Amino acid sequence: MTSIRFALNHMTAPSLAIDDFFALARSLGIDAVEIRNDLSGNAILDGTKPETIRQAAARHGLTIISINALQRFNEWNATRAAEAQELIDYAGASGAKALVLVPKNDGTGCADGERQANLRQSLIALKPMLEKAGIIGLVEPLGFEICSLRSKTEAAEAIKELGAQSTFRLVHDTFHHHLAGEAATFPELAGLVHISGVSDSSVAVADMRDSHRVLVDADDLLDNAGQVRALLQAGYNGPFSFEPFAAEVHALKDPAAALRASMDYLSARV
Repeated sequence: MTSIRFALNHMTAPSLAIDDFFALARSLGIDAVEIRNDLSGNAILDGTKPETIRQAAARHGLTIISINALQRFNEWNATRAAEAQELIDYAGASGAKALVLVPKNDGTGCADGERQANLRQSLIALKPMLEKAGIIGLVEPLGFEICSLRSKTEAAEAIKELGAQSTFRLVHDTFHHHLAGEAATFPELAGLVHISGVSDSSVAVADMRDSHRVLVDADDLLDNAGQVRALLQAGYNGPFSFEPFAAEVHALKDPAAALRASMDYLSARV
């Protein structure tokens, strides 16, 4: 039986201070975490120095696999370049190995030809910045119909065309994979897998949003177990990081117990 290497995204328990979040991961036997730059009142947005995060991770024996995320990465301009450099610098100083790159998700830049050109422009600009810092860029297509990069195939083609496989990897997000309706998985290019489930059977796939994303259990409608199994069988050996956005998960009094149950559920099915 292949074992799953679980990781924990801070979105799992966004109200926990960084040290408590790290302790939660360790209590579950998890040694890899993702930190975020979109949690108000928490590290990184609260001004926590990257060195403080690096020291806390070392104290807990954790690897920081990514900072999540540079938003609108495929809309390249002076603002984006400055944001990218700031996050790359923070990643380097905090010990984070990678920076997640999230595309525009507002209905703009979706036209055929425009999408691909914008993606290439951003990858070309980011490549030397990331390489200089020794940070990996994790490109995360989003399955939403209004997203400017839904297809892992398009992302993979651009990365391969640029010969940039050592700089960029793909994020396989089980939620977005289901929404995009794309069969291809690219295990050889995957650098990270995000896992979350949807159990509300009243919501149509086209209407699924982050607010529906819960911990994976027997009611999961996205076939997380099947996706995880297929990725492992295809040779992916990276982390599977919990990333639930639902308010009911964030409100859990005992997130460790719920996470342990989800870990057990998935582990029993691979």
